[in-house]
Amino acid sequence: MKPGTRIEIVWLLAAMLLTAGARGQSPVIVRVDAHANGPAIPDDFCGLSFESSNLLPDKRGKYLFSGDDTDLIRLFRTIGIKNLRVGGGTADGPEFAVPSPADIDHLFSFANAADVKIIYTLRLLNGDVKHNADLARYIMQHYAARLVCFEIGNEPDWHSFHTSPRHPRDPRIFETVPGQPGTAFPSYLSDWNQYAGAIASAAPGARFTGPDTGSNYPVPGTKETDSEGQSWTWHFARAQRNSGRLLFVTQHDYPGQSATGVSPAVAINSMLSKEWVQKRYPLLFDHVLGPVQKEGISYRMTEANDYTGGVDGASNAFASALWALDYLHWHAAQHAVGVNFHNKRWIYTDTIVPDRSGKLRFNPKAYAIRAFELGAKGIPNPVSIENRGGVNLTAYAVRNGATLSITLINKEHGVGAKQATVTIHAPGIWGLAAGMFLQAPGGDPGARAGITLGGAKMSNDSWDGRWSDLKPCQRDETTVMVPPASAVMMRLSVK
Repeated sequence: MKPGTRIEIVWLLAAMLLTAGARGQSPVIVRVDAHANGPAIPDDFCGLSFESSNLLPDKRGKYLFSGDDTDLIRLFRTIGIKNLRVGGGTADGPEFAVPSPADIDHLFSFANAADVKIIYTLRLLNGDVKHNADLARYIMQHYAARLVCFEIGNEPDWHSFHTSPRHPRDPRIFETVPGQPGTAFPSYLSDWNQYAGAIASAAPGARFTGPDTGSNYPVPGTKETDSEGQSWTWHFARAQRNSGRLLFVTQHDYPGQSATGVSPAVAINSMLSKEWVQKRYPLLFDHVLGPVQKEGISYRMTEANDYTGGVDGASNAFASALWALDYLHWHAAQHAVGVNFHNKRWIYTDTIVPDRSGKLRFNPKAYAIRAFELGAKGIPNPVSIENRGGVNLTAYAVRNGATLSITLINKEHGVGAKQATVTIHAPGIWGLAAGMFLQAPGGDPGARAGITLGGAKMSNDSWDGRWSDLKPCQRDETTVMVPPASAVMMRLSVK
């Protein structure tokens, strides 16, 4: 070997390592309008949705929701669940009993102990108007302080909900053109108005929501149920906007549609893709939710999850936490009033599930709810992202007085995943930034255990994550490193 050759090789290897390191990182600039105004994120934004059948006692006479169930109460409080919607398909299913006043007592006893608000669904399909009015009166007389509003019926836009030739369901809700679900909207609205009128008379002060539309058309893979080119959600909002009894409208959304035949790898790639954020969410918003807001009415996702039924190894893995955190913030930034992740005993997308002994525990999506609560106190502020390296990262900002909260989600994963070097630029920020990281072992989006938030795991009973000091703010800027497949919640002081 010639003199100097060894040194040249060492320098060449060092240069290669530096180049590889540079490829593994990507600079991003996030600019925040920290002085924007608008409605604050509601305190009960984060919620779960359960089936109405879950209010019925099991064969042993035991209730899922009860003021005596201290384990589930602590679990709800630890996760940070603030809203509980009861409804789903079993609210209208004739094979399921309508919950009795005694069943309702157990539900609201749980709600008081867990400090959650209730959205309660009354039966519409072949329902009994007087019985619904009596139940509503009972709830309003005893539990008005815990009640957000009433829903009447669930997913009425589906063809299966309607009476049509050779398909008898409820003769009051029917398709005027067989096979076209949208043509049933007028009869549905007439029926809904009859129920709402009777309930309002029996329970003065009652507020309502609806229609709990099942189709999230035009998201790819869903069935169209539009009426005259517009969604049932928009038609319902327009029909009820001057009624004085509509609190907000409700929509269901499973962006991935059916999980049948979807592998964990495909599901993880989709849940963490740019395509869902940049295409699927805006498609639904532009066609349905934005037009509703133009009517002066907000919306809530009372059923949402990644895939219908879920994918084992994805919907119950760390990827679901990153997806759910992003989904919550995306809709909060659009000024939704809340999101309820559906919990249908017991499938892969559920946030709360039983272990082998029957004890309830939580899936990784619970970390998303807890993380969202850390960065969602206040008013959403617009952000713009300069991202020349194309890193798969989303950013959200929320201001509460002198505190600016930033949530950064790096959805890079797998071979070639990039660490993001993110510079936050916001006029008036000063002092030392604080951060709390949401991470899985080895940045594995398929991880189901070892997940931490603020360096600590959650248990059913507690979580003691801690804020860490990051870099100080200088000249309205600060910088943070966000590893692949992770998120960071930041707190900044702002003048």
